[in-house]
Amino acid sequence: MIATVGLLATSPIAPAQQINQPAQQVGEPAQQVVQPAPQVNQLAQQQAEAPEQLRQAAADGATYVAPPEQLVTIIREGRVPSTLDQLLALETQQKKIAKRAAACTVNIQINGHEAGNTQGCGVIISEDGFVLTAAHVAERPGLRVKLTLADGRSFTARTLGMNRKVDAGLIRIDPGQNQGKPWPHASLGDSKHLRPGMWCIATGHPGGYDIHRGMVTRVGRILSIRTGSIVTDCALIGGDSGGPLFDMQGRLIAVHSRIGNDVADNLHVPVHHYEDSWDDLYAGKSWGFLPGFRPVLGVRGNPNSQLAVVDSVRDNSPAEQAGIMAGDIIERLGPDVITDFDSLKQAVAQTMPGKRVIVRLQRNGEIKRLIVEIGRDTRYDE
Repeated sequence: MIATVGLLATSPIAPAQQINQPAQQVGEPAQQVVQPAPQVNQLAQQQAEAPEQLRQAAADGATYVAPPEQLVTIIREGRVPSTLDQLLALETQQKKIAKRAAACTVNIQINGHEAGNTQGCGVIISEDGFVLTAAHVAERPGLRVKLTLADGRSFTARTLGMNRKVDAGLIRIDPGQNQGKPWPHASLGDSKHLRPGMWCIATGHPGGYDIHRGMVTRVGRILSIRTGSIVTDCALIGGDSGGPLFDMQGRLIAVHSRIGNDVADNLHVPVHHYEDSWDDLYAGKSWGFLPGFRPVLGVRGNPNSQLAVVDSVRDNSPAEQAGIMAGDIIERLGPDVITDFDSLKQAVAQTMPGKRVIVRLQRNGEIKRLIVEIGRDTRYDE
């Protein structure tokens, strides 16, 4: 099934959800925001704070709802309600959680490239504004983010680290934007002791933020537990990526990652992956590739050359489709300045498959700019 999965962010992987408006260059302020993003020294100060404080702050989140006695066994063991009263109680429990989840489920829009914007979702998990999302939503460390709450207010944030092996990403809301008030945040759960059949609640902003529609809630059950993911039948579509998955007590247990064979067969990043690699995510590190989603450009060159000279272009590759030819000297790929072939490889590795970026190159002494959509190697499995 991994070979057929698709990412849930509204990106070039899901063309129907592409945002058709000019993208901003890296460093430009996001539109309709409350305050500009912090300067580099402010960001460094944020990252110097102790990660342990976050874990403690997240423990008192506001989404937890104690279940009534008649639901305790049903929730714990993933049973089906056997009476109408139990069914109605389960519905009431879901409504209470959804109402609380709306405040901390956010829409994320990133303008970190030239050829179109992408967006997904996230979930605030601390009163000082840390946000969990999917790595393919966050894209890469250090990008400017526009984050929109359920009430329509927008704020600036920056991407921190990401573990692409499991699709986990971290974002931090820039300080000083909430009038000194704590951010609404989710109660953290435990994803290491789940079982198939357990009830769960998925929230998000599918297709992008819509103030008239609001947050969308879907109820389902856990189908299976895997090493790097939780599989549920909660119906998700493009734009839901990075949104939260709660258990039936309102505790965050996972983050939406990708669609399986259909919209009712979805994979989520267990929340313990964020906890286990928190220090690296907090420090802004990024590593790994999601199985089946290794980014590919499709060119070869001499790693010892002082320039990124293209020696050959693979047939039917993204590079060939974009018009890149042997002999071209690549100088820039998206926001990355290319100095040699190794830097080109690093720039491709930092770009999510399906992302359209502008390539600046020299050809016979002339400067050309082409748009390339980064491909993915479905054969790759780390």
